[in-house]
Amino acid sequence: MEVEPRILCISFSDIQADSRVLRQVRLLAEAGEVTTLCYGSRPPGATHHLEIDSSLPSLPQTPAGVLRLALRRFSAVELEAPAVKQARQLVDGQSFDLIVANEARALPLAHALANGAPVWGDMHEWAPEERAHVLPWRLLVKPYMYSICAKYLPRTTAVTAVNASIAALYTEHFGCPTEVVRNTGPYRELMPAAPVPGRIRLVHSGAAVPGRNLEGTIEAVKALDERFSLDLYLVKARDGGRYWQELRELAAADPRITFHDAVEPDRLPATLNQYDVGVFSLPPQTTNHRLMLPNKFFDFVQARLALVFSPSPETASLMQQHDLGVITEDFSVAALTRALATLSVDDVQRYKANTHRAARALSSAEDEAVTRQVLARLLR
Repeated sequence: MEVEPRILCISFSDIQADSRVLRQVRLLAEAGEVTTLCYGSRPPGATHHLEIDSSLPSLPQTPAGVLRLALRRFSAVELEAPAVKQARQLVDGQSFDLIVANEARALPLAHALANGAPVWGDMHEWAPEERAHVLPWRLLVKPYMYSICAKYLPRTTAVTAVNASIAALYTEHFGCPTEVVRNTGPYRELMPAAPVPGRIRLVHSGAAVPGRNLEGTIEAVKALDERFSLDLYLVKARDGGRYWQELRELAAADPRITFHDAVEPDRLPATLNQYDVGVFSLPPQTTNHRLMLPNKFFDFVQARLALVFSPSPETASLMQQHDLGVITEDFSVAALTRALATLSVDDVQRYKANTHRAARALSSAEDEAVTRQVLARLLR
């Protein structure tokens, strides 16, 4: 009897809320026996699960760690973050045929555990500027992330990223060929929801974390006429929900704005399908913001929504190619308000029909093929 390859999937995220890693685990399970090492409970597809204590940070946020970051002693902290130390203990001498490191912070651990096995670095976005809009992060963590990438990516067997623009950055800066696996989801058998006369139902889904400009979306809707409503499906951040509560307070005076509990990634397109327009405007404070092609874009398409997005090149290109909605003139609240105000019910229905036609092309079939090719190559 042939023994299945043993695959370790490392992700310092709550895996139950991380749709990219959930999709990844499902495909890993086709190729072998999967052990997940992450925050949160065991995901579908994992044979074994090692749960990291969610209170432990995945960066070296201890007094000694911060000092070493400030002194640029990066090698001394690569395996010293509290979550990384616990993760190493949880693995406890096990061996694997492939290790998957999700995002740059997992690369040192993956290479420390590899013992000759190939490492696949799924970098997701551009690691050096993950939260570069936050000053301490920019001063302390950005150089550390760059150092990790420069040290480990050239010796990482396969590297992937969320879109062609970010993949090109990894190749340019670190000399590593980088393949593209977008944040697409599976094709959904849905139809555009019927219009409600005189109403345009806006919706946004995602994480309630500072820097996503959710305040701007709320302010834009408050400035619109009574035709418009906004429903928000937000995953609370690891701040105890403080920012989520701040957003609720900002919207409290407007009964047209409704907050809902977060929905599991697999159920999200069907939940969003009852609305008309998926909306997201993100000023380009970082490279990742400027080059965004997020989960929510593809969730909105599978939900058969019209789209209103800010003018980021990766999303704008797909919107123009398939005529999916309106791209705002710039990243301001005023531009978002104007873009939404121009929408008629007929416009919305036309764009929803276009997303319906584009849904199969913008589903995960192409990206799953890339993942399977990577796995076949690494487990040959």
